[in-house]
Amino acid sequence: MEKKEVKVSVNEILLETSAILSLPESYKAVYKIPLHGKPMPDSNALSEIVSTLRQIIFPGYFGTSNINAANIGFYTGVNIDKVHKLLTEQIYRGMCFDCDQEVSNNCKVCEEKAEDLSVKFISLLPKIRETLSTDVKAMYDGDPAAKSFGEIIYCYPAIRAITNYRIAHELLQLEVSLIPRIISELAHSETGIDIHPGATIGNYFAIDHGTGVVIGETCVIGNNVKIYQGVTLGAKSFPLDENGNPIKGIPRHPIVEDNVVIYAEATILGRICIGANSIIGGNMWITENVAANSRMNPNR
Repeated sequence: MEKKEVKVSVNEILLETSAILSLPESYKAVYKIPLHGKPMPDSNALSEIVSTLRQIIFPGYFGTSNINAANIGFYTGVNIDKVHKLLTEQIYRGMCFDCDQEVSNNCKVCEEKAEDLSVKFISLLPKIRETLSTDVKAMYDGDPAAKSFGEIIYCYPAIRAITNYRIAHELLQLEVSLIPRIISELAHSETGIDIHPGATIGNYFAIDHGTGVVIGETCVIGNNVKIYQGVTLGAKSFPLDENGNPIKGIPRHPIVEDNVVIYAEATILGRICIGANSIIGGNMWITENVAANSRMNPNR
């Protein structure tokens, strides 16, 4: 087979040369050089970790279909071992991402810490499963269309998003770098439900439909709370320091107390409190405290 001669014009060469010379200059603003020979955390590996955790938390619904009382311990052990290995590596990569030392003699220490954090997280799986079981029950009890717990677990996008949140939140509590945010964003992409792993959410939490729900980093949500699609629990403003930069980490999202229902498209902003046993009607815009036992109706 004859090789075809490829002709490149002078203009194409100049254009390519110009790009090569000018792009590195622009990289000075935003770029990332992996430190210590470690690449960025792998979103595909983290997706596999979450998928395997779903098999552990909800056996029979995900993964191996021939689980029974005789072999469930074996399959659980295999999956936990898999999660431990994958998660250790991803935690370590996240630590390298946050490391600001070009040369470090502590890589072995970080490797051991990553493994220890992975073990600590795995020890929390019974707690995560117990909490998620309350979420499943809350969604079943609150949705007349739901035929079974299994339908909630397998079909409802809200339980997928809440599962990712419960996993990511516990990792964040262990001070794992970067990984919790990636896991929460995996759920955001999959379901359209955006729950920051820093939020604190009690038991029996239900999201009905769910598309467009946003729950901010410093939200505190009590027990038996139900929200509908399009609800935003967000920040009203961002305080600035003396140099005009946003002040990070301060409480800026709502507190929602026990037994509150928030209907579709309601927007609740700022560090305000929605009192216990209240009902917030659809399309409400709320930036001030709501007393306990209130009924907020947009038509009133």
